[in-house]
Amino acid sequence: MKISNSLTCRLGLLVLSALWSLAVLAHGPFPSIHVKDLPDGLRNNWNSLKPEMNENSHCAAAFDSNTEVDRMVFKCSIHIKMAHEGARRAMHYCNEARTEHRIKMPCKLIQE
Repeated sequence: MKISNSLTCRLGLLVLSALWSLAVLAHGPFPSIHVKDLPDGLRNNWNSLKPEMNENSHCAAAFDSNTEVDRMVFKCSIHIKMAHEGARRAMHYCNEARTEHRIKMPCKLIQE
């Protein structure tokens, strides 16, 4: 009986740790930034697009200045069926624009 309880406990812990790791990796290995940490201009973009977004939509941003609009990049993947693909595309679009605008800060996924 003692061996059975120990095995059940270990199996339960294994399942819980597997579920936790899936939740952590849901958006991929991408860095993130909270909406409140965005400059006002990017936060306004986020708020205007938020009604169009679903649970799989993602936006990414990069900025070297909190005031200069030409030193900010904001890209989204809104109409997407898979969350990880939405995150990957948003990061890809952001990195393309970041390179074009020569922004040094890496792109980060925006989190609420």
